[in-house]
Amino acid sequence: MVAKTTLISLLLASSTSAFAPPQMQTTTSRTTQLSASKNNNNNIEIAAATFAIASSLLLSPLSASADGQTKEFKLPPIDQSDKSRCVLNSSKMGQANAARDKLYDLRECPLSGVQGNEFDLSGVIMTDTDVSKANFRDAQFSKGYLRNSNFDGADFTNAIVDRATFKGSSLKGTIFANAVLTATSFEGADVENADFTDAYIGSFDIRNLCKNPTLKGENPTTGADTRLSANCVN
Repeated sequence: MVAKTTLISLLLASSTSAFAPPQMQTTTSRTTQLSASKNNNNNIEIAAATFAIASSLLLSPLSASADGQTKEFKLPPIDQSDKSRCVLNSSKMGQANAARDKLYDLRECPLSGVQGNEFDLSGVIMTDTDVSKANFRDAQFSKGYLRNSNFDGADFTNAIVDRATFKGSSLKGTIFANAVLTATSFEGADVENADFTDAYIGSFDIRNLCKNPTLKGENPTTGADTRLSANCVN
């Protein structure tokens, strides 16, 4: 019944249009053309705006890629007047975006053997820092700038060290057992005798780590074979 009603309506509409005066048909045609033209213009503008937004998202640097995979950084001078600078402080704002009240700067700090287990050290900056034999079990280092520092013998068991960079650092005998190391760079780092047992490393990151010529030896604490612990069989 509904189908019949619809068909009758269409027939009436078409027949009315067919017997309309020529002037009315012309006006209707022009109105339809103008409406179609406006719709086309609107569609073009919408498509252009969508393309512009997509391009800006793809081409602009995102905060999540500005750490482990970022090649260059511009750091401010070290505030040597801050006498309490070389102290571990756990962030109270959460580790997702490495948010802090001020720059967390531990550059050139002598912190060998420091106890930082379960600390949230996200966004920390370390260069020429000595944290050898430090306890960082269950700690968080998201977006950490950990370059050219001494991490020899440090323990990162169960730690979250994602989107960080260890470029140029010494990680001899370091333990990363069951740690999250996604999007973290070990470019130019010395990982001899390190232990990566059960660490979560992305497929892209693991390929780069396996190319590191220092990925060899045996961890002196756990006895794990360094290369095998990182699942680098070749």
